[in-house]
Amino acid sequence: MSGNKIKFLTYYLPQYHPIPENDLWWGKGFTEWTNVTKAKPLFKGHYQPILPGELGFYDLRVPDTQEKQAQLAAQFGVDGFVYYQYWFGDGKMLLEKPAEAMLSNENIKLPFCFCWANETWKGIWHGLDNPDVLIEQLYEGEKGYRAYFDYLLPFFKDERYIKVANKPMFHIYRIEDIPDLDLFLKLFNTLAINEGFGGVYFISTVVSSVDVVLNNTSIYGQIGMDVFRKMRYEKKSLFKPRSFLGKVGNKLKQKLTASYKIGVRKKPLIFDYKKGVSNFNINFPNTKYISCVFPNWDNSARSGKKSLIFKNANPTTWQEHLQVAVNQLIKNNNNPQFIMIKSWNEWAEGNYLEPDVKYGLEWLEAVKKVKEKLN
Repeated sequence: MSGNKIKFLTYYLPQYHPIPENDLWWGKGFTEWTNVTKAKPLFKGHYQPILPGELGFYDLRVPDTQEKQAQLAAQFGVDGFVYYQYWFGDGKMLLEKPAEAMLSNENIKLPFCFCWANETWKGIWHGLDNPDVLIEQLYEGEKGYRAYFDYLLPFFKDERYIKVANKPMFHIYRIEDIPDLDLFLKLFNTLAINEGFGGVYFISTVVSSVDVVLNNTSIYGQIGMDVFRKMRYEKKSLFKPRSFLGKVGNKLKQKLTASYKIGVRKKPLIFDYKKGVSNFNINFPNTKYISCVFPNWDNSARSGKKSLIFKNANPTTWQEHLQVAVNQLIKNNNNPQFIMIKSWNEWAEGNYLEPDVKYGLEWLEAVKKVKEKLN
C-alpha cells in the first residue's frame, strides 16, 4: 500500500472450520458458530442470538466463502484483512489453514497481513470457571523465531501482502509478553532486509504503557488498545476521566476495572454503545498512534454472565464512531494513515462487519459512506 489515502483494515478470525484440538476441548465439530447458536438473552431487551445474514454459517474450508468475503469487503470500502495467526512455538500452529488457502487462491484480490495472537489459550475465555491451560504460548529464541519467519516469508512476498515503505506489516497482539523482544525485532528486521524488504512494519496492539513502544526504535506503529484491554489495564489508561458511567469516583472506577476480570464478575457489564465509544475519541498521544474502532460488541455468546455488552449498537451510531476516528486522523496527517476496525467476523463476541439477520449489509454500508467522503 502506498500514498496518503486513509486505509481501513479489519481483523479477521479464522475459527470457522473444525480442528482436532477444538474437537478435543469443546466437542466434535466445534467452531465459532457453536457458541453463536447457543446464545440466549440475559436481560429484557437483550438481542440474542445474533445470527449471520447472507454469508450464512460458513465453513472456511470452502474456497467460495473466502472469495465472497473478500469481494464484499472490497465492495464496501474495507482495504484489507488482518488475519489472526496462532503460532505457539515448537512448530505448533492452530487455525492456519484459511490463510494458507487464501495465499494459493488467485481469485482473492483483497490485501492482507497478519496479527500474531501470541497468547496462551485457556478454557476461561470460553466462559468456563476453570483457568486450565489448553495450549501454551512458547518463546524459543532465535531458532524458533527463524522458523516462524521462514513460515511467514511466502506470505510476505505475496503482492497482496500489506507493506509500508517496502516493509511487510506485522501486528503483535501482546508485544510485552515476548521475553527477548529486542532479539525478536532485530532478527525479523534483519531477515526481512536480507530478503529484499526494508525491514518489518511492526504494530503493537496491546501495551500497558506507550513507553514500551516509543522507547523501542524497532517499532514504528502503535494501535490504541481495543475495548476490553482498555478496561482491564489502567496503569496508564487512555480513558477519559469521566469513564463510561459519567462522573464516578476512583473507588467505583477501581471496582469497575476489577469486576471485569474473568472469573470475578457474576453478571455482565453493560454500557450504552454511543456513550461508551465516545470515551475512545481521544487526542492522539503521539505520531505513532493508530486508532482502533469497533462497530458492535456483545460477547455473551462466548462468556455468558461474565460478558461485556455494548447495547444499542446500530449501523448509524457505528458510522458516527468511525467518522470521528477519520476526522481525528485527518487532523493528524503525520500519523500512519490506517484505521483498525475490530472486527470482520468475531461473531461469538458480537463484534463483526459481515451481514447479519437484523441489519443485513448496513454495517458495511456505514463503512462505505464514510469512505466515500474521503474520495
